[in-house]
Amino acid sequence: MESSDPTRVEGRLQPLRRLLAAMEAEIEQIYEARGLRGVRPRYAYPLIRLAHTGPLTIRELAESLGQTHSAVSQTLAGMRREGLISSEPGADARTRRITVTEHGRSLVPFLETEWRATEAAVAELDDEVMPTALSVAVTATEAALQRRSLTQRISERMGDARPPDAPPPPAQREPPGRA
Repeated sequence: MESSDPTRVEGRLQPLRRLLAAMEAEIEQIYEARGLRGVRPRYAYPLIRLAHTGPLTIRELAESLGQTHSAVSQTLAGMRREGLISSEPGADARTRRITVTEHGRSLVPFLETEWRATEAAVAELDDEVMPTALSVAVTATEAALQRRSLTQRISERMGDARPPDAPPPPAQREPPGRA
């Protein structure tokens, strides 16, 4: 069976992804123009949080930031390479406590200034794109997803589509003992 390539037509999610990537790239340009090398904009949030809370485990930090353990782990790996954080054994052998290094701590005032400036710039942008401010549109989208998740919406549209050789979902399997 032949189908058309759905990636050839830009979907509604692509502009948002592009916008977020462009905004992050511009923040990175600000860092570089001011002499800050090796620090990605995505490092600011966890670095500032750690500087204010003290050492946290990866799980605690992820929960504090509202991000997944996996995403925070990947970000922390980059931060560790840049000498912004270090880790030490936690309360048990499975955990590590993440701490900010002196180098990382020295960057926090600059990153807090950039954070506040970015928030103000986004607020200005928000007001500029009225009548539907970006923050209002995002909040409305989040509320809609609380009412009916993206998983539900996608699943409804996919119907029974499954990858080759995938077992049927649990609701469609025969109960044990029936054949």
